[in-house]
Amino acid sequence: MVDKFVGTWKMISSDNFDDYMKALGVGFATRQVGNRTKPSLIINMDDQGMICVKSQSTFKTVEIKFKLNEPFEETTADDRKTMTVLTLENGNLVQKQNWDGKETTIEREVTGDGKLIAKCVMGDVVAVRTYVKEA
Repeated sequence: MVDKFVGTWKMISSDNFDDYMKALGVGFATRQVGNRTKPSLIINMDDQGMICVKSQSTFKTVEIKFKLNEPFEETTADDRKTMTVLTLENGNLVQKQNWDGKETTIEREVTGDGKLIAKCVMGDVVAVRTYVKEA
């Protein structure tokens, strides 16, 4: 089920991401950089079921390695220290990050037209980032 996510994805749009970062508690300067950055998303899986998701840009590259349904400690691009778990739900890759009594969810879906849609939710704030697969 993860196979459809494997590949290199280039961001083509980002909607409401500033409000999402505000809801996370990200400071002004970091938000300015975050809003200008269009990272590529590189997703791989090895034969042991270890998944690697790398967000790569000229500003910062962050990488997480995990197995589905196994919680792990993550340091996010904005330096939050979270307890994170990724699951497959209805064919979507769902990432839940918990820290300081808060939770955010990033739900990634590959659509019928071959786009990867990442829906980032914090409380009632929703950001949508859209990617296309690179050849």
